[in-house]
Order: sequence, then structure tokens, then C-alpha cells
Amino acid sequence: MNAPFSLSAGMLRQADLNDPAECARIEAFVAAHAEGSLFHRPAWLRAVERGTGQRSIGLLAEQGAGIAGWLPLSEMHSPVFGRALVSSPFAVGGGALAASDGVALRLTAASEELALRWSCATVELRGGPVPWHWTRQADSHCGFIAPLADDDEAQLLAIPRKQRAEVRKGLAVDLTIRVGRGEADRASHYAVYAESVRNLGTPVFPRSLFDAMMDEFGEDVDILTIQHHGAPVASVLSFYDRGAVMPYWGGGTLAARGLRANDRMYFELMLHARRRGCTHFDFGRSKTDSGAYHFKRNWGFAPEPLLYGTWSAPGAPARDVDPASDRHAARIALWKRLPLPVANRIGPFIARGLG
Repeated sequence: MNAPFSLSAGMLRQADLNDPAECARIEAFVAAHAEGSLFHRPAWLRAVERGTGQRSIGLLAEQGAGIAGWLPLSEMHSPVFGRALVSSPFAVGGGALAASDGVALRLTAASEELALRWSCATVELRGGPVPWHWTRQADSHCGFIAPLADDDEAQLLAIPRKQRAEVRKGLAVDLTIRVGRGEADRASHYAVYAESVRNLGTPVFPRSLFDAMMDEFGEDVDILTIQHHGAPVASVLSFYDRGAVMPYWGGGTLAARGLRANDRMYFELMLHARRRGCTHFDFGRSKTDSGAYHFKRNWGFAPEPLLYGTWSAPGAPARDVDPASDRHAARIALWKRLPLPVANRIGPFIARGLG
């Protein structure tokens, strides 16, 4: 399981993520690294495996008694989208963390060897150094992050005028804000999120993935839900990491638009996060020039291009999980027309392999 790789005998090996002591060492390494994130944590990989059944692994570079580098990976398998090693799965970030680019590149080279061993046609890195011979993408996705204001009024005034008007409309509606981590919060969130992604033509992730994330990250994750007359109309599951809040899985029902519930939701999350001690709002990633991309720009967030890398085995095409690609257009159009109970029943079996 954790035998060294031949290309770097004695230095690189697979991590044993079933060993609590090994996981604790990696968690400490990630926490100490300037570019570490929740997507690099073994807790993220454990949640993915528990929530989707996809095998989580990782490659360690060791020097003496310490860790010199770490590459989190999951083996994604799907009858629709094929097999791939992904760093990190269901994440907007990932890639190799290392003491130097040289160590990081040795880890990525080892991921190629591991992919061939396991018959995975593709390796995907969502961050970190990308080898020169890989396909590099610096214009496909952007991240959005900005500081939080000092008080509620300043936060409202920090929003550009046009978007601020939408938030004010949401503030004028009789909406209730609920924040929690319990079963009622999880059930409301999943119902709203599942409807939202069906309306976008996307299969919903299994609820077990969200439950696993909530359980693994504890107080570092919560759910904020907007209710109208007692019914949930918008909801977001957010992570808290290194002083930033990241609204990660969120959406609204068809009624949310008229109520401006999504606008109210993100504004209330900004206020809630500041009260928790956060200093920044990380709006996550969006595909460049997509609707979500322009929505975040309307809030005053400046896009920052993200560097992703893909390696494909000789003669094998990279897997295509881009919902905007021509290949999936007909599938998306069909999915939008599915009855919600049907979409919720079969969607998780498809989405668990997207990663």
C-alpha cells in the first residue's frame, strides 16, 4: 500500500490514511504551509471517501523524520466520465504542497505512475505547481476573495450600488435567517440545493457527501438558510478556514429570485462570518465568463485566474466533466426537464463520479 516509488526510492510513498498518527502529521504539515487549505487536509479526503465511496489516497515526500511534500488524491471512477486521479476531488483547490517546487514536481511525476498502475487515464491538479509537459489551464476558472468590512452598515455600503439595491430589496422582505448544523438544517439545505442544481441541469451530489463534510469539519462548517413563511427558499453550506468564510454548496428555489433570497443569503453570511471572527469572504471559483462569474463581479469581487493542470496517459483523451461543453449540452437540457424526485433519485449515482 505505501511502498516507495521506484523513481524516488525511499523518498516518495503512498500515505496511510487509515493511520491516525499519519493523518495528524499531514494535518500539521498542511496547517503550517502558507498555501495549505482545507482541500489539502486528510479530513477532506476522508469525507469524500465516506460520502461518495471514491477511494482517497495521497502521496508523501519525506525527508528524515519530517514531511517535505504532500499531494492529496482521490481515485474517481464513473461509468459516464471514466477514471481519474483528482487533487482535490469536489474541490476548487488542491495540488501538491511542498517545501520546494522540485519536491512538488516529483510528487506530480509519481501521480502519473500511480495513474498508470490503477488504469486511470487522467490526473487533474486544481492548484500547485504544474509540470511543463502537462496541459495547463489558467483561463478556465477564477477565484474571488475580498476582505469583510468592519460593521454591518459598512458591509452593505461596500457592495456596488446596483447589487446593493438587490440586497436592500431582500432586506425589505419578511425573511427568516437560520444558522445551524443539525438534521433540520441539513435536510433543508439538501432540498433547496437539489432543486437548484436540477434547474441548472446538473445532477445533485449525494447528501452523504454533505453529511460527511459536516461531521469531519465540525465547527468549521455550518449551514445558513433563508426561510419565507417557514419554508426554506435559499441555503448555503459554508466552510471557515484561515480567517475566511467560503460559501461552498448553495442555491435557491424558483421562489428565491423574486424574494431576493439569494442576495439576502450572501449578505447575511458576510455578517455572520464577521461575527465569527472572519476577516475575508472567499466566494469560491466560477468558470470564466459564466453567469456565476459575473454575479460575483457584481458584488464587487475581482476575479483571480486559477492555474489547473491535467495529465493524460499516452493515447488517452482527458475526461470531460465541463458542464459547458458541447458534449453535455443535450444531457443538461434533458436533466432540466426531469421531475425533481427522479433527478434526486438518480443524480447522486452520476454526480459521485464527477469529483
